[in-house]
Amino acid sequence: MRIDIITVLPEMLDNFINLSIVARARKKGLVEIVVHDLRDYTEDKHRRVDDYPYGGFAGMVMQCQPIDACISALTAERHYDEIIFTSPDGQKFDQPMANELSLKGNIIILCGHYKGVDYRIREHLVTREISIGDYVLTGGELAAAAITDAIVRLLPGAIGDAESALSDSFQDHLLSAPVYTRPRDYKGWLVPDVLLSGNDRLIAEWEQQQAFERTQRLRPDLLEK
Repeated sequence: MRIDIITVLPEMLDNFINLSIVARARKKGLVEIVVHDLRDYTEDKHRRVDDYPYGGFAGMVMQCQPIDACISALTAERHYDEIIFTSPDGQKFDQPMANELSLKGNIIILCGHYKGVDYRIREHLVTREISIGDYVLTGGELAAAAITDAIVRLLPGAIGDAESALSDSFQDHLLSAPVYTRPRDYKGWLVPDVLLSGNDRLIAEWEQQQAFERTQRLRPDLLEK
């Protein structure tokens, strides 16, 4: 898999792609992540990639030319399954979408910035718009990192224990059951006896019951799915 991230702040993503599970997946050759500085594609001698919006609206807007030039250069080299734009008014990102995207071959993620991009980019080049929540960030870099992390950890071999990813929250529209580790007794706070029983059937039943009860209490909206 290859993920190309287009941004005006490449420095924000340097540490992210070189740490933890994402870094290990890259070293294993499971994913190639390339960060592109949008300013490298502008025709402006001052490396400017934004301008004032028509209509007298407040803020600045990312221009068509550098974005088109960058995406055109990438798509001339390979086919991309999705060209994603991170936007607060996009489709809400969730675990099923992460599962779907993890099966793709090549993805471009365009990080929004300022007041967004010239809408013609969204009309003619972007194939999917994604939001990570109902709030506004300074730029789409954190959203791109969240999307990338959620995708990469699902790639076979990215996580040492593959079952761990399958039991994550939201995989079955349920929150995860509580988890515990040693010591068994800490300040009188005890681990549930069933987890120490060695009975796999009882433990599985307890896990499912706990997942359902926690979801019903904390996120009942997930049960509607």
